[in-house]
Amino acid sequence: MKYKDYYDVLGLSRGASTAEIKRAYRKLARRYHPDVSDEDNAEERFKEVSEAYEALKDSERRAAYDELGSRWREGEEFTPPPGWSATRESHHFEFTGKSFGDFFDSIFGAATAPGSADRHENFRMRGSDQTVAVSITLEDSFHGREQLLELRGTGGPDRRIKFKVPKGIVQGQHIRLAGQGMAGYGGEPAGDLLLEIGFSAHPSFTADGRNIHAVLPITPWEAALGAKVEVPTLGGKVAMTIKPGVQAGQKLRLAGRGLPGVPAGDHVVELTLVMPQVDSDAKRELFEQMREAMDFNPRGG
Repeated sequence: MKYKDYYDVLGLSRGASTAEIKRAYRKLARRYHPDVSDEDNAEERFKEVSEAYEALKDSERRAAYDELGSRWREGEEFTPPPGWSATRESHHFEFTGKSFGDFFDSIFGAATAPGSADRHENFRMRGSDQTVAVSITLEDSFHGREQLLELRGTGGPDRRIKFKVPKGIVQGQHIRLAGQGMAGYGGEPAGDLLLEIGFSAHPSFTADGRNIHAVLPITPWEAALGAKVEVPTLGGKVAMTIKPGVQAGQKLRLAGRGLPGVPAGDHVVELTLVMPQVDSDAKRELFEQMREAMDFNPRGG
């Protein structure tokens, strides 16, 4: 058999901590797991990564491996020294296996059940969480509607998942669906599916947290004289009073009429003046009368 550099297999230096070894193993195991990986050599790499972790996962095995590693180089033929001991009790072991990983099994006990065909059969790991970007409407958030999500499988069947949108959820928040993520291995539970919420474009409204923003067009006489107008909101039309003398660009607020929550958001409208078309002599005359009656110059200072 040939000596293997298990640190190199895991992409680590020889000074790596136990926590770093564990993190590297989990990352690579998820990458090369035969049930989820699309890479051609996934099964071979998974076995190699699992073998490396078995040799380095605890201080006793790692010390034994490090002692051998100081005498052998990557790829060299390796035969354990006669009577070589590795455990603290200095017991001696007989090795009859074919791989370097089997040598550690003969010393410390096989990692899998007796008679296992593969070294990773007893590998156990909770499935990893998955995050999926989901686009919903502002109305979905306002009302808390049920949604249907279709997930295309990678190496597995497509899935259709129903979920309820919580009232008042805002852009960037997550909905956690327990057990709907990547499958676990060795009897461990599946991970969770995290739905990252985004809002689809709305023809009239935009969201800022739970506040809803909109533009409200008004006429010059409504701005000058004041008026009571109907304002469209996510919850329906709401009456709003415009005081005399408002200006274009001024913002008015309908408290609590935005997305639900504690506290609820507001519905904020920005006023914009819309001029009527002067398409008749009578209308032109009215504007000329206004010009003569009002001594007003907006650029006068």
